[in-house]
Amino acid sequence: MLVLTRKPDQSIMVGNDIEITVLEVRGEQVRLGIRAPRTVTVHRKEVFEQIRQENQSASSSSLEVLPDLNSLGSVL
Repeated sequence: MLVLTRKPDQSIMVGNDIEITVLEVRGEQVRLGIRAPRTVTVHRKEVFEQIRQENQSASSSSLEVLPDLNSLGSVL
């Protein structure tokens, strides 16, 4: 893990196009601003982990929960 010290209004760069700026330090809380291309998703870690768990759960679901596609053939 890389550990850096930054003051408000100072930034770090991740790659060529992601900038993380310290906006404010108040007690034990730090406000960060993240400038990244729209193609890059940015989540808090706890939200990212929840999304990852939901995706794993959905991908390991039994095929029994899916509708019988043969019965839909007449509808298509």
